[in-house]
Order: sequence, then C-alpha cells, then structure tokens
Amino acid sequence: MCLKTNLFFLLISFLFCALPAQAGLFGISPKDRQEFVQARETYESGNYQQAIVELSRYIYKTENIKRREARAYRLLGMAYEQLGQPEKALEVYLEALEFHHKNIPLLLAAASLYQRTELTDRSIEMYDQVLRLDPDNLEAMAGQAENYINMGFYSKARQYYDTFFQLNPRAPSINRARYAFAFLRQRDYANAFINITMAKLETPLEPTYWLISARAYKGLGDIQQALADLEVAALLAPQRAEIRAIGAMWLYQAEQYQASWDKAQQLLAENPDNELALFMIYMNGLKLNRPQQARQALQKIKELGKDSFAHRLAQRLSQ
Repeated sequence: MCLKTNLFFLLISFLFCALPAQAGLFGISPKDRQEFVQARETYESGNYQQAIVELSRYIYKTENIKRREARAYRLLGMAYEQLGQPEKALEVYLEALEFHHKNIPLLLAAASLYQRTELTDRSIEMYDQVLRLDPDNLEAMAGQAENYINMGFYSKARQYYDTFFQLNPRAPSINRARYAFAFLRQRDYANAFINITMAKLETPLEPTYWLISARAYKGLGDIQQALADLEVAALLAPQRAEIRAIGAMWLYQAEQYQASWDKAQQLLAENPDNELALFMIYMNGLKLNRPQQARQALQKIKELGKDSFAHRLAQRLSQ
C-alpha cells in the first residue's frame, strides 16, 4: 500500500514538473506569458505604436487559439484607441468577440466605442448583451442610460439610472449630473436640482454642473439664484462666452432690460462679433426705446453672414 502511494505521488510530481516544457497543456508557456508582460509594459510606458507591434505578434504569430487571449485583444484595442484609430480598435474588439463572445470587458469596450463614434444602436445591442450576462453591471447601466439620453429618450434613461443609483448610491458625480440632466430635460426641476446639487458637492469646480443647477433654479422660478449659479459657471469657464450670453437672455426674460443690456454690452466689449449678445442688444433696444442701436445690432448680425439661428432670425426680422 505504501509503495503504491509513493508511486502515485511520484507520477503526479512528474506530470506537474513536465507542464512548463509542454508549451502549456493547460495554458500558455512561461515564454509566451513573458511576451505578453513585455507588451503590456510597453503599453503602460505610452509607446502605443510599439505595443501594437508586440501585441499583434503575440496574438497572431501561431495558429494556436490559446494565444488569442481576451486580455491581449483588449490591450491591443486600447492601444489603437490611444492613437486615435477607433475603426482599428473596433475591428480588434469584434474579432476578439468571435472567440470570447461572452467576455464582459470586451463587450463593454466595444459598446463604449460604438457610443463614442455615435453608432448608438450597436452600442445599445452590446450593452444589452452585457446586462443579459450580468444584470447588475453598473458600467453597462450607465452606458445604456447615456445612449438613451443622447437619443432623447429621457424616461428610458432614468429607468437605467434609477437602478444604477439603487445599487451604487455613491457613484461618481458625472453620473449624478447626467441623471440630473435627464430630469431637467423632462422639466422635473425639483429632482434635477436635488441631483445636480449632490454632483456639485462632490465636484464643485465643474462649470457644467453649475450651469445645470442654474437651469434647475430657473425652472423652479428662482431667477436670482439661477443668475448667481450662472455667474459661478462663467467664472469657472471664462472661455465660454455663451454662458454669460445666457445670463443676458435670462435677464431679458425676467424683464430686467437694462441689466440685460449692460451684460450684452460687456460681452461685445470683449468680442464685437458675439451674435447672441448683438441679438440681446436688439431685443433690449426695442424695450428701452433705443431703436437706432437695435437696428445697428441687427444689421451687424446680417453682415457677419454666419450660418446660424441668430443670422436667419435677423434676416427675417429685417424683411
């Protein structure tokens, strides 16, 4: 009995010792594994072009299907994305999915890339596949919500975000802001305000969050607080002149014509070709009994000749 036991353990030891030399009966060999490690280090160093060479060699140099690992394909696709070649990246992900059709990281990568290249229908299909495999996948829920926001289906987007936040109440502020935006587009200003306030608390220096907050306040009828938040957004993003132009428009809507006029004049002092500011001079000029300046502003918009809503409106008003 003892002899048989010893022979058994000797046999097992022999088999395990022999495995590395077999190019991997149960996986890839140590040499192959080192090739992948080298390619990954090349990627992490930022040398994406060389990483593509090394990863392609690693994946395709033999017909051995075991070399076509999902992680290698994923890294190859990421390298193409880093080089601004989304078409090549997508080719890689789709080829990989032929071998690893249930691999969630690959499905997510393809879904995200489809979304960023505005192939929304395909992105939705991919995220749906992920959610069939993993119903609680947060990345897929957020991605699907974003797809439906982009399509203007805000109720559908909110359904995904409702579940997303139930599972992940401490999600990043960007998700909370997108949730707020969906409420805002449906004129549910109270819920928009609650969610964008949470996003602002986490990321107080993001101008877009303050802009959404300002729109929520305006929807709730608090024009002064709306203008205050709009001012913060303008301070955080001084290069975005359109934010202050929105302020001039809101002041006009609140019948604060002189304040609206003054803000438009400030914008024109910085950029005499600001069409929205010119249009607000025209609108306020009519209210403040300054017809000559109003006509001059309208004429300037026409002379700029831009293919814009303001230009088309100026053409119609001057007929």
